[in-house]
Amino acid sequence: MYNPPMTTTISPARLALPLQRIKALADEKRLRILLLLSRGERCVCELTEALDAGQSLLSFHLRTLKDAGLVTDRREGRWAYYAISPAGLSELEAFLRSIREGAESPDAQQVRSSCDTR
Repeated sequence: MYNPPMTTTISPARLALPLQRIKALADEKRLRILLLLSRGERCVCELTEALDAGQSLLSFHLRTLKDAGLVTDRREGRWAYYAISPAGLSELEAFLRSIREGAESPDAQQVRSSCDTR
């Protein structure tokens, strides 16, 4: 059975958004924000209190999550409310699932053993 060589190049465009999302999640404070938002939409004032964080630091983390498409916001008067973006998390989950499924495929086993034949 012929297995074409595995390509070593992956389009940077294909990786840009997943990479941005993974970087956004690679911070304890931002993970804590997502855990709080998993219980529903929260006002910035609630998040500030729950995380014992200053507004400017919290705004930075929320902006990072929003830019990565992991949270959404809405304004009501002078308050901003944040919620998890189910679509953003689903897209990241699908990306990671494609990696896992690739690693579990029979073809992945062949690629690993092909180095032994050189």
